[in-house]
Amino acid sequence: MNLPPEKTALLEVHSLQAGYGPVQVLRGAHLQLHAGELLLVLGRNGSGRSTLLKALMGLIPAAARASLAGQEMLGLPAHRRARLGLGYVPEQREIFPRLSVRQNLLLGAKTARTSPSRWNEAAVLALFPALAPRLHAPAQALSGGEQQMLAIARALMGNPDLLLLDEPTEGLAPQRVAATALLIRQLQGQGLGVLMVEQKPWARELADRVIVLGDGLTQFEGPPAEIPPDVSAAWL
Repeated sequence: MNLPPEKTALLEVHSLQAGYGPVQVLRGAHLQLHAGELLLVLGRNGSGRSTLLKALMGLIPAAARASLAGQEMLGLPAHRRARLGLGYVPEQREIFPRLSVRQNLLLGAKTARTSPSRWNEAAVLALFPALAPRLHAPAQALSGGEQQMLAIARALMGNPDLLLLDEPTEGLAPQRVAATALLIRQLQGQGLGVLMVEQKPWARELADRVIVLGDGLTQFEGPPAEIPPDVSAAWL
């Protein structure tokens, strides 16, 4: 009997170590993520959830192994990782407040690795129609929900294969939380991988799998419903 070939992971991380100066936060985290999958990062405050995303994006020093679509990322600067297909939406959004919405979008754009481009201005405005009448407004004039839309739209303009989302619904109204969940599912349906830090209950319901970080290590990786009680008690 011929078995189907094992599905190749989009992102593979092995024994990742990262921190801030002398403070080592991650001491050996590992994970796998496939195209179209939502992998949720769980853990207590200070467990290294945001540190993991920053290390993968190249914003802080990291060691060990991390590959995207089979290509090693560690050692590459952040802009090279973006060109490989990595998009990042930080917790604080970090839009450029005095630039217009359109200028923010254009700063995120890059030439697609394949033609035609999956994401351009027309595509992201179709996804976020509320931004269309605000194209010429300064980003600082947007509401919190609109700024979150802009941050995600700007990341998509880079045509990523994998999107890193750090607390995407922090501070948002309930209706915007629901809209964000729907958006993430829509992006997954288009084959985009998503690695997300989010503590709200909706995220576990949406996630395909989770990893639990604790003591700088991956304490569990698997479906949300299968988190062992001892892991939950100790690390969540």
